[in-house]
Formats: sequence, C-alpha cells, structure tokens
Amino acid sequence: MTDLLLWIVMAACLIVGCPIFVSLGVASVAVLFFSDIPMSIIALDMCKVMDMFPLLAVVGFIFAGALMEKGGMARQIVDMAQIFVGRIQGGLGITTILGCLFFAAMIGSGPGTVAAMGSIMIPTMVRRGYSPEYAAGVCATGGTLGILIPPSNPMIIYGIIASTSISKLFTAGFVPGFLLGFFMMVMAYVLARRAGFRGTIATDGELKFWPQLRKSFFSLMAPVIILGGIYAGICTPVEASVIAIFYSLFVGLFITRELKLAEIWDAIKMTNASAGSIIIVLGVSTLFGRILTMQRIPHLLANWMITLTDNPYVILILIGLLLLFLGMFMETLATIVILAPIFLPLVLRVGIDPVFFGIFWVVTNEVALLSPPLGVNLFIAQKLSGITFERVAKGAFPYMLLIIAFIILLIIFQDIPLILPRLLGM
Repeated sequence: MTDLLLWIVMAACLIVGCPIFVSLGVASVAVLFFSDIPMSIIALDMCKVMDMFPLLAVVGFIFAGALMEKGGMARQIVDMAQIFVGRIQGGLGITTILGCLFFAAMIGSGPGTVAAMGSIMIPTMVRRGYSPEYAAGVCATGGTLGILIPPSNPMIIYGIIASTSISKLFTAGFVPGFLLGFFMMVMAYVLARRAGFRGTIATDGELKFWPQLRKSFFSLMAPVIILGGIYAGICTPVEASVIAIFYSLFVGLFITRELKLAEIWDAIKMTNASAGSIIIVLGVSTLFGRILTMQRIPHLLANWMITLTDNPYVILILIGLLLLFLGMFMETLATIVILAPIFLPLVLRVGIDPVFFGIFWVVTNEVALLSPPLGVNLFIAQKLSGITFERVAKGAFPYMLLIIAFIILLIIFQDIPLILPRLLGM
C-alpha cells in the first residue's frame, strides 16, 4: 500500500508543477506518515549528504568553471581551436565542439560548458552567417560533453552511490568522450555543408599558431594540471577541484587579467545557486532512495526484470529506454541518486561491469540534457541565442539522434569505455 502511495503522491506533485526535489520530499514524508518508519530518518538522511566528502569536488569544479569562463580562458581555447578547423566548411560549429571537449576537461558540468562556449560562439556564428538554430543546436549539444569528458560531476555522484572508483570512472570516460566528440564534429560538418555555411577563420583577423599558442598556453595547460594530478596519484578529485580553483584565479588575475572582484563575486553567486540546488536534490533523493530500499522495490524490480530476460543486452536496452523517458522530466543527478541503487544489483547480477554501467548512464543523461520539456542545455542555449525553445530543440535534434545511436554502439561494444582503464591496469 505504502509503495503505491509513494508513486501516486510523487506523480501528483509533478503533474501540478512542483520541482523534482519537492515532489520527492512530499512523497517520502507521506509514506513515513502512514508507516512505522520513524520520522527521524528525514534529518539523518538529509545530514548524511554533508558527510559525502567527494561531493566537495562537484562544488569545486563548478566554481573553477565559472572563474575560467569569466577570466577569459574559454575564449582563448576557442581562438586556438579556430586555427585548426576554422577554414573548414562549418568550421565554427566544429570549433564549438572542440572548445566544449577542451573546456569539459576542466569543469565537469554540461550546462556550465554550454554557458561558457555559447556566450562566445553563438553570437560569432550568427555574425558569420550561420543560422541561429544551427548555432544554438551545436552549442547545446557540445555542452553535453561536459558530463562525459572527465572530470564529470555525474560520474562523481555515481561513484559515491555505486562505491566505484571515481578515478577509474574518469579514465573510462576519455575514449567514449572523444569518440562521441568526433562524431559530433562530423555531424556539424554535414549539417553546415547541407545548409551552405562557409568556413571562416578567427573572429578578429587571422590568428597565427605560435603567437596564439603562447597567448593561450596557461589556459591549455589547465586540463593537463587538473587531470594529470589525479591520474599521477598526486591528488584526489576533491583536491584537484581546489587546484582548479586556484589555477583559474591565477590565470584570470595575472595572465589574462580579465578577472576582477566583480567577476569573482558573480562566480561565487553562480556556484552557490548551482551547488545548492544539487545538494538539495541529492539530500531529498537520498531519503527517497532509503524508502525505496525499505519497501524492497529495487529487489522486486530486479526479480521482475530477471523473469523477463537475463540477457545483459536486453536489460541495458530496457534501462536505457527508461532513462531516456525519465530524462525528459527529471534532473540528471536526481535520476542517478534515485535509480542507481535500484539497477546496480540487477546489472551486477547479469555480469555488467559497474564502470561501464556508469559511463552508459552518463551518456543517456546527455540525451536528457537535450530532451524537452526539461532539457537544461536547450534552455541555456535559448537564453544565449534569443530564439524560441522550439527552434533550439530543432537545431539539436540531429545530434540527439546521434547520441542515441552512440548509446546503441556502447551496448553492442561494452569494452569501449574499459579500453583505457585496462591499459593502465586499473
């Protein structure tokens, strides 16, 4: 009875437009009210989130990303990318994907990557004759790489929930991340060629390689320092996020000299808003997940799916379809916190590697960032481009189909994410 009440109350809250964390919280309290479970677990589970030490890395990378954007590091990365691909037809679209790949290796956030690259590239592409739909679509899509290229905030949350090595998850994200980025660049070229968009070079006259390399050197070194410290065993992901903050302050204040006190304050406010929402969702989702476990819902669901099939490929397809559907309505991190404890026992039972499953989950969440009506990346691109939400979604639709095709590729070839961890003996 109580498990049915849980879903009815949550569905009702979502239908009337309550935020996801309110819906989860109200449903959880409703079940506790009609059960013998003490209400004290609300405070215990909400406070438990504060003991998740790796969660500090999420806050650190969000702050570092905001500082990098406001300190001019994102723009220098874009200028460097244009030197290599600017003359190709659709070169600015390809430059955007390259910039997103590079910036994603520093901040770990999909929406943050869209905000950083879109604020620079969308106006530039429109001025150069690209359609607003193309510009907004390629920026919204390229931003999804922010959660796949390490460091990745969803990977950190999944690693906490699944008790899986975060460093190993980061390593596993490289090959699929760069492979998907390459496919996106091909798509950007094909769409630009079909629309007749011409190649261009730089925004302010021709940029020469060596002068621009010297100018952008410290910005280009950021992912080397951040990720190199993690993989060399010098620092943990949390410590790497702190290093990223101090490094972005150093570059913004003393190298680019674009970071002022006002920009630092804006970055702090942006971080408070983003990190606060994540912690609230995570806290309420932890309580919701505890109630699911007490109601034995993960166990019952796993047994039900096993009665349908024990084929790992079919199970991944079923889970993927569910995640694609829920991604239209639920925030990315919320799906991980709520559903990972449910599906992990099942995938382990049929022999699916938990590291692969983490990468698979993150890639399906990339589609969620582009799926209306939630589609966080679409809303950010809409704000930056000034066009309607529908036009942004239309521009991103071919890339969304591409990501879905890539998910199918991962299901068929599950060793793709595990290539690098195995080579490194992790």
